[in-house]
Amino acid sequence: MKKNYKIDVDCANCANKMEDAAKKTPGVKDASVNYMMLKMKVEFEDEADAEAVMAEVLKNCKKVESDCNIYF
Repeated sequence: MKKNYKIDVDCANCANKMEDAAKKTPGVKDASVNYMMLKMKVEFEDEADAEAVMAEVLKNCKKVESDCNIYF
């Protein structure tokens, strides 16, 4: 399953950090961040609970970029 999320991030480098953090989160098959559009596309593992996984993605992103946000 793939979903798109609106994000809030200040710079392209920070967006890259968010993408890397999302990709390393259990339950995420793949993730990509488009800084210009302020969007994150996440592909979940088949058995993953999207809402629970996104809560972990947000935690992981906040570790690398404390002032970012993901709206889900």
